[in-house]
Parts: sequence; structure tokens; C-alpha cells
Amino acid sequence: METIKRILLALVIIGAINWGLIGLFQFDLVATLFGGQDAALSRVVYTLVGISGIFCLGMLFAPMGKDARDNSVRTGNLNYSTEFGEETNHFSEDKEKRE
Repeated sequence: METIKRILLALVIIGAINWGLIGLFQFDLVATLFGGQDAALSRVVYTLVGISGIFCLGMLFAPMGKDARDNSVRTGNLNYSTEFGEETNHFSEDKEKRE
């Protein structure tokens, strides 16, 4: 699945670079490489870039960070228990030492 995501991301980057070239220099790299905007191969590339963009929307809303692959639900509740241990009262020990 990671390989497919990387391919999709690469196609989206290609599309972004192409749109950047169109915006800045009025130069369509895909059309130049594959025979014009109406050429079949250019249309295939444009279609693949568009489909990749749609699939990358899912990655936009996916969790990020080290625990991104962990699908468990995080509630934010912490457990402060001491697992059957007794808590010592250091204040009372200090008081006994002073007396």
C-alpha cells in the first residue's frame, strides 16, 4: 500500500509542477512531452494526475506522526494508578525526624 501511495503522490507532484509551469511561463510540459493537450497520451497523464489528486485527499485527513500506523483510538485519559503499591507520605517521615 505504501508503494501505491508514493506513486500517487509522485503523480500529484508532477501535476503541481506542470501547473506551476503553466502559471509562471505559459508552458505545458505534459503537452510538450506527449504531443499536445489533445493527444491520447497527454489525456492519460492528465487523468492519472487527477485521479491521484482525489486519492491523496484521503492522505490529507489521515493521522500524522509516529503513531500514524496505529489505528487505536486515543482518549487522552491517563492512568495514574500505582498497581497495588502503597504511597508513602514523605511529609510525615520528615516530621518524625525533626521531633
